[in-house]
Amino acid sequence: MEEEYFDKKLPFAELMHHLFEDEALSIPLLYQLSDLETADLAAFQARWPQAADERRQQIARHLADLTEDSFTVDFAPLLAILLSDAIPAVRVAALDGLWDATDVKLVAPILRLLEEDGETAVRASAASTLAHYVLMSEWGELPPSVSTRIVPRLLAQYEAVGTETAVKRAALEAMAAANHPRVPQFIEEAYEDKAFEMQLSAVFAMGSSADLRWLQTVLYELESPMAEMRAEAARAAGVLGSSDAVPGLAELTLDEDSDVVEAAIIALGQIGGEEPTRILTELLDDAEAESFYEVIEEALEAMSWLAGDFTLFDFDEDEADDEDDLGLFSQN
Repeated sequence: MEEEYFDKKLPFAELMHHLFEDEALSIPLLYQLSDLETADLAAFQARWPQAADERRQQIARHLADLTEDSFTVDFAPLLAILLSDAIPAVRVAALDGLWDATDVKLVAPILRLLEEDGETAVRASAASTLAHYVLMSEWGELPPSVSTRIVPRLLAQYEAVGTETAVKRAALEAMAAANHPRVPQFIEEAYEDKAFEMQLSAVFAMGSSADLRWLQTVLYELESPMAEMRAEAARAAGVLGSSDAVPGLAELTLDEDSDVVEAAIIALGQIGGEEPTRILTELLDDAEAESFYEVIEEALEAMSWLAGDFTLFDFDEDEADDEDDLGLFSQN
């Protein structure tokens, strides 16, 4: 039956019936919620609050997972509706599903969740979701005003007395890519923090900053006695992209912790060049690395792809100048 749903586009009313009334949720049906027409989106919004709490949580989480796994679906307008759901887990899932959203009309409601939501998990997820907007703005793929609107609010949350560690970590990581004079100070302070979790976020932020001032610290942490830190440092090294990290990453491909090995492989693929290619190719011939073959192949493929010319977005700066239309300065 699920194969039939997946292959056949159902009338929207029938789709809603199966999603909300069937005893078991059919995951293939969720794909049909991508790119909804305006009328269908309104019908979904009207039907959503009537669904059982458990079913709303199931649908929200699966939509977030599908968004992460596939670049061919667009649930953003639908997930925007879920941001106001009464259940915190649904709001978190909706935010997770918007991790790569570029619709700046979503900035205002996400900021509201960051600043006003009563649940720590929601506020932390909101900060994490804003990271992509900051990054795209700094890259010039979204208007500069997007970053200048978001970063001060993240700074305020980071500095506020009583801000939970999870929110502080997410805020620091989200604003790391911003060209703001206070960001390096916050990264340094977090790295010196007694809490290991803050140190991890500091190293993450070092990578996201794309600032080579942090390279020596990242290289040092590649040899950390803590596996979680080695993995985080490997990720940061990959983002920084310096060939100085290649020897240390090569060592980590032999690490006893599988997360560290995977992070090192991906980082080598991000850095690219002859030596990382050699290291990864030799790993493909190592029977002991068989469990990482898929990751290695993807890293080599990514290396080849990054060596070519590509454009992330076709962004029209003229269209973005009208910020009132984009809703950037809406306070409600």
